[in-house]
Amino acid sequence: MTSLKLLLRFLTIGALFLVLLVPLAMIRGVVADRQVHRDAAEQRVTESMAGPQRLVGPLRVVPWTAVRQVNTTVAGKVELREETVSGHLVQAPATLHAGGELLPDLRRIGLYDVLGFRWQADVQAAFEPLPLPAVDGRRYGTPYLVLGVDDVRGLVGHPALEADGAAARLEPGTADLAGSIEGLHARLAPLAGDATQLAAGQVRLRMGLAGTRSLAIVPVGDSNEVRLQSVWPHPQFGGDFLPTRREVRSDGFDASWSVSSLASSARSQVLGAARGGEPERALGTDSIAVSLVDPVDVHTRVDRASKYGVLFVVLTFVGFALLELVRGLRIHPLQYLMVGLALAIFFLLLLGLSEHIAFGRAYLASAAACIGLQFVYVSGVLGSWWRAGVFAGLLAGLYGVLYSLLVSEDNALLMGSLLLFGVLATVMLLTRRIDWYERSATLG
Repeated sequence: MTSLKLLLRFLTIGALFLVLLVPLAMIRGVVADRQVHRDAAEQRVTESMAGPQRLVGPLRVVPWTAVRQVNTTVAGKVELREETVSGHLVQAPATLHAGGELLPDLRRIGLYDVLGFRWQADVQAAFEPLPLPAVDGRRYGTPYLVLGVDDVRGLVGHPALEADGAAARLEPGTADLAGSIEGLHARLAPLAGDATQLAAGQVRLRMGLAGTRSLAIVPVGDSNEVRLQSVWPHPQFGGDFLPTRREVRSDGFDASWSVSSLASSARSQVLGAARGGEPERALGTDSIAVSLVDPVDVHTRVDRASKYGVLFVVLTFVGFALLELVRGLRIHPLQYLMVGLALAIFFLLLLGLSEHIAFGRAYLASAAACIGLQFVYVSGVLGSWWRAGVFAGLLAGLYGVLYSLLVSEDNALLMGSLLLFGVLATVMLLTRRIDWYERSATLG
């Protein structure tokens, strides 16, 4: 009978634990809802400023028109008429060098911070001579440069473009490449009347380009060299090519890529689209990509913290159960429930405060409030300020360990595993000499 009473005691505590899962789940639901609002804020920034950015080019384009004789049928008679057709030649650079600094750009929308970037770009391209096929009736027009930019709203100021040492003016749209590549174009020097080729050329572009989420550069050259630096210490490298060299430090990163056209189909994809194939966007063009990310932003941290709520409740209940067994104290199930609710409310306080003040200060304030409340309440439950102080100290240590888990990017799993192992080892050592049958009789 006494063993049955002990079992019922543990079952009651287990039922209370299951009850506490409800408020913990509701708090996690609130966290998920706030994350949805944060994503909506990011979408608002994307819609009002600029979204992910991708640079294509520069490319050289030579338009042409031709007059040809065609047979047409008019009123049942075949007549020979002239028809004007048009087209264009497209050339990718032989070498492409792109670099510059990625500056983090933090924008606040309501309660939410949205991380964007501003690329201080320096792009240089070298073109080989482009032969102009001699076709009867074909006339070549003024060549121009095309610069593909996914979202031109991100241009900051006026880009500085130099073609063969002379300043060139960028204009909206991509002229003949509209529909396949979005961006800008700039007219080059007109061709001589008897020109048989477009001469080799050098292009340099300096501009500020803002965006959100990611920056991609399409390696359209025969040889492509890309180097990016930033003071942001958390880059995420994506696209189809990882950096050939990278250095990520606490004060930023420096990464470089070296891509040949032999290793990428980007050149053929872009040229194929520019000559009238499928739109370049639909081809999944190879690219070099990097994003500035916050791996442990406020909502991610609170979400991770709430996942440890179950562990907090379990450890507290285990501590109370040990006091009942070792010290012979009697703790009512409602007192278990009150302490568990106080633990759960910590995560809601943390979420609310962290949206207004720095996460570290929000965590400290929430933990101090909950530990103080627990100290006052437990002193009455245990009938001793000293025991309540020990409990509050252990709880403070637990909050300290949790904070270490939240701010750690690489060691969270290891630290969490060691914590659980240490708790289990402590419980086993403290209870290794307990005569459970005797304790059952005592509780009975």
